Order: sequence, then structure tokens, then C-alpha cells
Amino acid sequence: MKKWFLNWGWIAVYAVVLAISVLIIAGAGHEPIEEKQTEKVTLTFRHFWIKEHDRQMLNIVEDVVAKFQETHPNVKVNFEGMDQTVHREQKLKSEMVTGTPPDMFVLFGGAEIEPYVRSNRLMDLTDFVEENGLKQQFQDLHLWTFDNHIYGLPIEGNAEPLFYNKEIFNDLGLEPPETLEDLNKVIDVLTVHGITPFALGNEERWPAAIFAHYLMDRYAGPGLINELVQGDESLSFQNPYYWKAFKQLKSWIDENAFYEPANDLSTEEAIERFTSGEAAMYLNGSWDINLFHNEKAPAGFQNQVGVIPFPSLTEGGSRSIAGGYTIGIGLSSNLEEAKWEAAQELLKALYSEEVQRRIVYEALRIPSMKITYDSEKTGPVFAQVVEMMEQSSQSFVPYDNVLPPEVNKTFLKVLEEMISKRTKPEEALEQIQQTSAQYWQLRRSSLPAETAGGAGW
Repeated sequence: MKKWFLNWGWIAVYAVVLAISVLIIAGAGHEPIEEKQTEKVTLTFRHFWIKEHDRQMLNIVEDVVAKFQETHPNVKVNFEGMDQTVHREQKLKSEMVTGTPPDMFVLFGGAEIEPYVRSNRLMDLTDFVEENGLKQQFQDLHLWTFDNHIYGLPIEGNAEPLFYNKEIFNDLGLEPPETLEDLNKVIDVLTVHGITPFALGNEERWPAAIFAHYLMDRYAGPGLINELVQGDESLSFQNPYYWKAFKQLKSWIDENAFYEPANDLSTEEAIERFTSGEAAMYLNGSWDINLFHNEKAPAGFQNQVGVIPFPSLTEGGSRSIAGGYTIGIGLSSNLEEAKWEAAQELLKALYSEEVQRRIVYEALRIPSMKITYDSEKTGPVFAQVVEMMEQSSQSFVPYDNVLPPEVNKTFLKVLEEMISKRTKPEEALEQIQQTSAQYWQLRRSSLPAETAGGAGW
């Protein structure tokens, strides 16, 4: 009897202690059964830093993503690379129509993202920028801003100068050209001496557009293109100024001023022609600077490179520089709360002073944010680009970033045809004008131009 009482006595005491414990836990607001688990999140992040000249940018962003995952163990980032043209012209456009883009992606601001904004496919980052005090830290957000709302953030800036081989110029007694007449004389001398004037790799089709938009700007000034891309029906691409610009381009093509076959050469192959001395000039973006002193370039080649603006039409005329803060990161508007919170944290990690300085010193890219850095530590070519930009009072956004996507597609196509001598200047301009007229007709009509599958995609 005594043993039975003791056993049940202990059970009763245990029950009382357990009940008191439950009351204490409940009173403290704790879950008595199990601790809440942190939600697992997977972010898809697509980039196009897969070329040789993008290797440093890729390394930097990969480091940021790796460190982010270490400090956010609940977040997995699927970071994948894709060819830029395939991503921008095919894959992303298709995904935007179906509403299935990656969570985060690299893209170009300006006209390219306008259809995505109109169809509500891009996440509005306005509040994120304001809440984190970022708005005043960027150099320029206008290519990413529509109706006072921000839909992407530039990760780097760029300029499109004319690079030239100072050693070749000195050997032939040539001065850096200041006008188009000067440039034509330089081309004549180089051709006579068996040196290709320009190294052009137009495999991706947009490099030839740099020559075209500079000539169009020089002959017509900056105002005309701004009105055309707004759909001014009283104006046309078939005008005397653009005809002169395309005629000048054709004369260079006929004179074999470009390394052939330009349409089959990659950017890297064109740069090899420039660094080897086979071509005397190279017109492209500042993003290529790191290839002037990599392992494929001759030792010390970076010290042979001069940097100047594209020549003016006449002496004392405008030598404005094409460039801007066009390359950046956008987010899908479909992000659910957990993904959106994780994406914001990753954006904070990407847009920091430390990352921006690495972009300058390691990738030799122009920073998109207002940071301090020592240009003397970046090498002579980057320093010349920075000096050129500081001395220039005018700049304009490259035309392939301001033309509506469908118009730009035709723009690049006819330039490729001109390079291969299959299209004349007047025919090229006629095709561009026809595409532009069709685009704006759709935009102004009741057809589904304003929907996800509308014109401009």
C-alpha cells in the first residue's frame, strides 16, 4: 500500500510541475511545442557577364552572392549566365509575355525596359531606394525612372570613346583627328600603309551602331533623335542629315576601313586586331579597357593607347560622348513577400561603396554610384577615359538604348546589311522609318500594344 502511494504521489507531483511549466511558457508568449523555422527561399538571378571582357565583373558579383548566402543560410541564389543577345532579345522578352521572368536579372535601362514597365512586369523599387537612402547616391537614374517611379538600378556606367594606337599614329606622323575631315585623312593614310583603320567585331550586331549613332549625332545634332523616339509624326528617319551620316558610313565600308569580315568577328577578336597593331583604331565602350592589358595583349600595350572623343562634324563643333548608366539590375514584379525581402537584402549587398570600388579597380568600369577613388590606380587608359568625360560638357545615350525595341531591331539589322554591302543608305533609312511608323501606329491604336504581348516586344 505504501509503495502504491509513493508511485502515484510522484506522478501527481510531476503533473503539477508540468502544468505550472505550461502556464509559465504560455504566459511568456512562447510556443510550447516547437520553435518557428526560418522560411527557405530560392532566388533566380540571370546575368550576361559571360564574355572575356566581363570576367572581372562576374568575379565581383559571384563574390557578393557567395557572401550573401553565407550570411543568409535560408536563401539559395541560382546565379546563371546567358548570352546577352539571347537573354535580351529572345528569352527575357518571351518570359515577360508569359509572366515568368527570373526573380532578378541584368538588363539595359531606357527604351528596352519601357514595355516591361507599361505591362507591370518590373518591380517598383521607388520605396526601396527611398527607405535605404540610395536615391542621392546614384550618378543618374533617369534611364530607370518612369512617371517618377524607379524600376531598376544601374550597376555600372560607360562611355564610348575612340581608342587609337599612339605608336602607329606617331610612326606615320598622324595627329588624333578632331573633325570628320581629319578622320577621313587618317583613314586614307592608314589604308595606303596597309593598316586597317578600325577594328570592328559586329558579331552581336550592336557594335556597328556606335559608328552610326555618332555620325547621326554629328550631322543632325541631339534634338532630332529625341523627337523621333517620342513618335513625332512630322519627322522621319529619312532626312538629309541621317542620309549624309549613312552615306559617310558607306564610304568607310567601301574603302575597307573595317577589319573584314566585321560581321563575323567577336568583340574579343576585334580587340586582338587592335592590340596586335593590325588595326589602328577601336570604337567601343569603356567596358573593354581591361582587354587592353590582359594576357593576350602585348606587354605594355596599355601605354600605347590614346583616348579621344569621336570627332566633330566641323572644327569647334560638338564632340559629345555616347554613354550613360545603362546596365543594371531589375526584379520581377511577381516576387512574393519572402523572395522580395531576400532580394532587397541582396540588392543592399550589391549596391555598396565596397562593391563599387571593386568595379572600378578590378573591372575598370565607371561606377554608377557617387564614390571616391584614385584614378591613378586604374591604369592609363581608364584614367584617360575619366579625364575625357570630365572635360566633356555634353553626352548622349546610345541610340540602341533610346530607340523602341522593335525599331532598334531593324536599326541593327540594316547596319549589319550595310557592313556586308547588301543595303544602301537610302534603303536602310527607309526600313528604319517603316518600322518606326508601324510601331507608333500600334502604340496609338487600340491594338494590344499596351499589354504584355503588345508591340515593342
